[in-house]
Amino acid sequence: MEKLIQEFSANISEALDIAAKAKFVKPNQEIRNIVICGMGGSGIGGRIVAQWIQKYCSIPVLSVQEYSLPAFVNKHSLVIGSSYSGNTEETLHAVEDAKTKGATVIGICSGGLLEVFCKANNFQYVIVPGGNPPRTALAFSLVQLSNIFLQLGFAQETILNEILNGKNLIDSNEISIKSEAMRLAKELQKRTIAVYAGSEYEAITIRAKQQLNENSKELCWQHVIPEMNHNELVGWGGGDNRYACLFIQTGDLTMRNQIRFDISVERTKSKTDKVETIQAKGSTPVEKSIYLIHLIDWISLYLSDLKHGDPIEIDIIDYLKEELGKIK
Repeated sequence: MEKLIQEFSANISEALDIAAKAKFVKPNQEIRNIVICGMGGSGIGGRIVAQWIQKYCSIPVLSVQEYSLPAFVNKHSLVIGSSYSGNTEETLHAVEDAKTKGATVIGICSGGLLEVFCKANNFQYVIVPGGNPPRTALAFSLVQLSNIFLQLGFAQETILNEILNGKNLIDSNEISIKSEAMRLAKELQKRTIAVYAGSEYEAITIRAKQQLNENSKELCWQHVIPEMNHNELVGWGGGDNRYACLFIQTGDLTMRNQIRFDISVERTKSKTDKVETIQAKGSTPVEKSIYLIHLIDWISLYLSDLKHGDPIEIDIIDYLKEELGKIK
C-alpha cells in the first residue's frame, strides 16, 4: 500500500497520457443529464469530478451507487460506467439498465465484463491499467472522467491542466505531506474520527471515510458545512474523548460558511481534546482536492501502521462477493 500511495503522482501522469490518446464523440441526440455509475474506489472518482465541474456544467450530473438507474434516464442521458475491474456487479446492472432505457453509455475499466459489454453494443470506452486495489487507482478515474466531460463540452477547458498542477503540487510537497500525515495519524489513533469540510468538498470527505475504513480498518463518519450545523452539531452534545475531529480547511468558503466552520471547530473542541485541521494547498478546487486526497491517503496508511494492521486486506468484501456469486 505504501508503494501504491507513493505512485499516485505517477498514476496521474500515466492517466493524462491515456487521456491524450482517447477520443470521444458527442452523441447525435442532445444530452440533458449525466449519470456516473460506480462503487467504492471506482465510484468515488465520479463524486469528486461531479463537484469539480458543477459550476461549469449546465446540465444535472448525478453519481449513482446502485444496481438500477433513476426513472428520468432516457435517450437524452449519458451514463458513464466506472468499474476498475470491469466486473462490479452493481455497475454492470446499471449500464444494462442504461442500454434498455436508450441512453448513451461510456465505460471506464481495465477490462472485464464492462469492456465486453461496451464492445458488444458499440459503446465508447477507455481502458486503464489494472491489477491493483480499486481505491489505489483513483488517479485513472479522475483523469478519464474529467477528459470525457471536457471532450463532450461539459467541463472547464482548464480541468486537465489543473489536475497536472495538482500532481506537481504534491510532488513538491511530498516530504511535508508525509510528515503532516504521520503527525495527524499519531493524534487521531485510537479514536473514532469525524471528517468535516465545506459542502463543495463533500466527495473528499467521503473519500477520507472510505480510506479510513479500508486502509485503517476504522469506523469513521463524515459531514459537511453548513448542513452539519443543522443537526450533527447538536449531536456533539453527547461527544467526548472517544472521538476525534478532522476539519478540512480549504480557504474558499463563503464568509458565512467560514464563520460556521470556525464555530464548529470551537464547539467540538469543548467536547473532545482531539480536534485537528488540515489546511489544503492549491489555487483551485481541483488542485486542493488532489493535495487532500494524497495527504489523507498517507494518514490512512500511517494509522494502519500504528496499529500493526494490513492496509491491503479486505477479507469481508471478498467474502460478501463470494456469497453473492453463489446466487444466480
